[in-house]
Amino acid sequence: MDRDELILNEYKSYCAQKENFIDRNFNTNKFYMTAIFILILALIYTSNVIFLNKISATLVFAIFGVSVSALWWMNVDSYNTLIKIKYSEVIEKMEEKLPVKPFTDEYAGIAESRKNKVFMFSDIQKIIAAAAALFFFAVCVNELTPLIAALFNKMVGFLLKFKCGI
Repeated sequence: MDRDELILNEYKSYCAQKENFIDRNFNTNKFYMTAIFILILALIYTSNVIFLNKISATLVFAIFGVSVSALWWMNVDSYNTLIKIKYSEVIEKMEEKLPVKPFTDEYAGIAESRKNKVFMFSDIQKIIAAAAALFFFAVCVNELTPLIAALFNKMVGFLLKFKCGI
């Protein structure tokens, strides 16, 4: 096997690995979307379930929802960074040794599209993750407000009893 054949085989192998990585990214996004959908269903179907000390199932699922949304956001960023590195750092350098540079040209086209403020799939994923996080956060605030108000009333009552007792 000569040097050019070896470079071409390494290039093919790396490109296949990059495609597998992108497939994993899509599967990960499906997981997060499914998890958020299940958490929303859990919010709906367990709205009347109360745990100890007036902590509702809604609050617990909302906290999980905020967490899952934050993890999804971070995951989208991580995959985007790694995919960009695979394109710009590795594949483009490998293509310097080849007569044709399809990924270099593709990446240049993507970079040009980004300059024109075209939404990319990852932008949509981040918007969905942020919207889900805001939704679950609003549910958390809605569930925590009565608990905090009740705690405040107990503290005020305790302080008034304590003050009157002195």
